[in-house]
Amino acid sequence: MQIRHLTLIAIMALAACVAPPPQPAPKTVSAPPPVVVTPTPEPRLAGDWNDWPFTPGNWTYSRDGRGSMGAFGAPGRTATVSLRCDAQSRRVYLAREASAPGQRMVIRTSTAMKEFIARAVSANTANIAAEILPNDPILDAMAFSRGRVLVEAEGQQPVILPSWAEITRIVEDCRG
Repeated sequence: MQIRHLTLIAIMALAACVAPPPQPAPKTVSAPPPVVVTPTPEPRLAGDWNDWPFTPGNWTYSRDGRGSMGAFGAPGRTATVSLRCDAQSRRVYLAREASAPGQRMVIRTSTAMKEFIARAVSANTANIAAEILPNDPILDAMAFSRGRVLVEAEGQQPVILPSWAEITRIVEDCRG
């Protein structure tokens, strides 16, 4: 029995010689590395424009003292394209982002294409606008296009818009 006690004492003595586990290193919270955003180049669009992806964004409709407006763009940003009915002049204005005034603007739909000379909206903005008579057939073509409308301006990335109800509402507002 004494041998058992001695064996047990020897085992306990050996266990006492083992160092305790190391303490975990103190936790330090460091800021995450900065996020480096590299601009993605605009995709090269080739082939049939009906196969190109839509420009990101949504249409919104609003009315004010001048008439009604449909604005298309990403939430929280300036509109990429706007379609306004000026009730007093009975004109529709299609405006889009562009870098230089006096440009050629082309509207394409599933059934029609029309070219306009676009003028600067104001000296403070990088927008150009084309004036369209409310009975111009291009407005009907935009309203009833098969899902998409293309707005081009020289030297600019094309804008591919979904053909939503806002287009029809603006046209109807201007036609009375």
